[in-house]
Amino acid sequence: MIRHIIAAIAAALTVWAILYMAKLDQEVNRLQMIHEIIQKSKLEVPMAKKATPTQQPQKAEESEEEKKLKVLKEKAGRMSAFEVSTTYRRNCASCHGINGEGAVGPKLIGKNKEYILQALKDFKSGKRKNYVMYGLLQQLDDKELDDLATEIGSFAQKLKEAQ
Repeated sequence: MIRHIIAAIAAALTVWAILYMAKLDQEVNRLQMIHEIIQKSKLEVPMAKKATPTQQPQKAEESEEEKKLKVLKEKAGRMSAFEVSTTYRRNCASCHGINGEGAVGPKLIGKNKEYILQALKDFKSGKRKNYVMYGLLQQLDDKELDDLATEIGSFAQKLKEAQ
């Protein structure tokens, strides 16, 4: 009788271990996908060459698209109310806005350095679950996290000075 109970417990533990490993595999696959997305976002997209005066553009649409893209790039460069670091612009601005005003991600402006630093550390360690943040922060060391938190913590003051 005891052997049957021990066998049942062993079988239950085996099933649990299999399910747990399957869940871990799913997490690893998600992290790999996030890593691939981050790597793809770093790739530069080659722009079409502008036509020389001797060459006619293939389509007027392409020329218009290039003009619109140029205007958007110029506009995006001026949208900042104050200067932000390259690290912030590269890693944070697309979700949290160029001045931390929030976009896809939450509003950062007005948060203090300690709060931001703790949040960054929690995301990097996996304590707070956000796969995009986890993937982005894996590239940064503690000094860079501290610098980023200091910068974000100063956004409210910088905005006040800019106005």
